[in-house]
Amino acid sequence: MMVKAEGIIIRTTDYGETNKIVTLYTKEFGKIGLMARGAKKPKSELSAISHVLFYGLCLFRKGRGLGVLYQAESLNPFRSILENIEITGYAALIVELTDRLTEDGLPSQAIYHLLKDTLLLMEKGKDPAVMSAIFAMKMLPQAGIDPELTHCVRCGKQKGRYRFSIVEGGYLCDECAPTDRYAIEMSGAVQKLLPIMRLVPLERLGKVSLKAETIGMIETIIYAYYEQNAGIKLRSRKFIEQLSKFRTRDP
Repeated sequence: MMVKAEGIIIRTTDYGETNKIVTLYTKEFGKIGLMARGAKKPKSELSAISHVLFYGLCLFRKGRGLGVLYQAESLNPFRSILENIEITGYAALIVELTDRLTEDGLPSQAIYHLLKDTLLLMEKGKDPAVMSAIFAMKMLPQAGIDPELTHCVRCGKQKGRYRFSIVEGGYLCDECAPTDRYAIEMSGAVQKLLPIMRLVPLERLGKVSLKAETIGMIETIIYAYYEQNAGIKLRSRKFIEQLSKFRTRDP
């Protein structure tokens, strides 16, 4: 069946000397695998489009197994993202998380729009660290590990200062915090921001500027939570951390 659909390439794999298998996430069909024949040849029409973060209208044959990609037309080249290695790293984290948390052939318009809109906002200049953290927060229910961020997960207390418990799955008040000696101490800003990031619609997101310490603590909590409770350790996260250390040492 020949199909034309809008999609974003979230993974590529070399296949043989000249071909690639691209993983395309679409609104209509969810995640699908497509053979891009000759995509590794420099003069091939598919070579320019068979890369991670390609976003466009794709013509392909869909079958029970691996489909075949024939043509694609870019809808946004994401130049601002791809020309900056740090932003590219955060975008890579977003598509890697999408790949890890979705199954082939199970469409979700909500996930597709979240993926597309997050990348488009990053392309327009929104802070990539903040946008990737918001994306990761909004994908927690998809992972089946949505934490409790409105009250103490043990006693239900709804006011006061909390710590974040990876093991307990959410906030612990001062009285309950001793039950988890590894519970993470949060600043007031982080405590307020975590539930906001999970719930705020992207279209209502205004200018966002967070201190490096604040977004750093948010990232630590989110990705430790994914690793501990969903077994997901992101390769792109490690790249971002290494890049950050390198720039810190740079005079």
